[in-house]
Amino acid sequence: MKKKKCIAMLLAGGQGSRLGLLTKVMAKPAVPFGGKYRIIDFPLSNCTNSNIDTVGVLTQYRPLELNSYIGSGQTWDLDLSYGGVYVLPPYATADSSEWYKGTANAIFQNFGFIEQFDPEYVLVLSGDHIYKMDYNRMLNAHIERKADVTIAVRPVPWEVAPSFGIMNVDENDAIIEFEEKPKQPKSNLASMGVYIFTWSVMKKYLTDDNADPNSKNDFGKNIIPNLLRDNKALYAYAFTDYWKDVGTIASLWEANMDLLKTPPEFDLTDPRWKIYSRTPVMPPHFIADGAEVNNSMVTEGCDIAGAVRDSVLFAGVKVEAGAVVEDSVIMPGTVIKAGAVVRRAIVSEDCVISAGCVVGEAQGDIALIGQDTTLPEGFVVKAGEQVDTEEISRREGA
Repeated sequence: MKKKKCIAMLLAGGQGSRLGLLTKVMAKPAVPFGGKYRIIDFPLSNCTNSNIDTVGVLTQYRPLELNSYIGSGQTWDLDLSYGGVYVLPPYATADSSEWYKGTANAIFQNFGFIEQFDPEYVLVLSGDHIYKMDYNRMLNAHIERKADVTIAVRPVPWEVAPSFGIMNVDENDAIIEFEEKPKQPKSNLASMGVYIFTWSVMKKYLTDDNADPNSKNDFGKNIIPNLLRDNKALYAYAFTDYWKDVGTIASLWEANMDLLKTPPEFDLTDPRWKIYSRTPVMPPHFIADGAEVNNSMVTEGCDIAGAVRDSVLFAGVKVEAGAVVEDSVIMPGTVIKAGAVVRRAIVSEDCVISAGCVVGEAQGDIALIGQDTTLPEGFVVKAGEQVDTEEISRREGA
């Protein structure tokens, strides 16, 4: 088989519990974003734009929708006869039938997949970040420095640095210390969860880690500290453009709202770096006479007769006359009935917000409506509340 210089392994199996009801029925990377995308579109598009043509997608938690969405990989030009995109769930062997135990173990269990391409380098990605990045530039830096591992880092505000893995570097960007979510960080260079390994080094350290019964089998908790302990060549790769970890309801809402700023904090329109996605074939959106649409993204198939302000509407959303949607994210197929008000909320796919309902408030935490939920007429969802069909039944039965 033809040797590949670099292949990517995309970790897409996380449960995403901090996204609440959004990940009750799907894996986090399959969550819709930005009017016509899903979160996984961004790392996959980055691979395509970076000429990384072989990608293993490691799935585990509720993978059905994600697997269906990826399909053959044609959307991202990754339907190749040699290479392309491969969905890699856990599987049973004669020796083991375990789920992926951690990020490092997930890669270890797929050594057979990696070895068939005999790569020199392996790119490890997370499936829950919104950003545009040329991985080839990072790879070139890795090669020039003769690094064992290169880790993409981005400066974050000091007040949020304790929430990240923090890299401390010397004047040459060599990593001299790694702190996992430190209470008092020494720097604000946060790991982006993007790694390039020299394959021979990765193979040894992941093999040793798998043999350690006390390991958490995690890159941040185990592999990186072990490499530093052995004085391996670890370098930071500075990234200063937009990057957002959308692992919480608040951060997902914020990232959508970033698209609406003038100018947008994250530009989806750059023809030099397209974000590819599988989108439904639907008619153009329709805005009725008397409707109000202000500073919003309205996708194909939408039917707007009410007021939509500072919001992101996905395909097939209907907002009836007299309904108001403000500062919200409305996912595909949802109907906002006449007289309903939705503010500072995320409404999942195929919901019905009935007449007279009030979802969210002008201030406070983001309200969330779970997928396939129909709110009864006049139902009220306060700021920060999460409601689905089960929650409605519980309230009505109380």
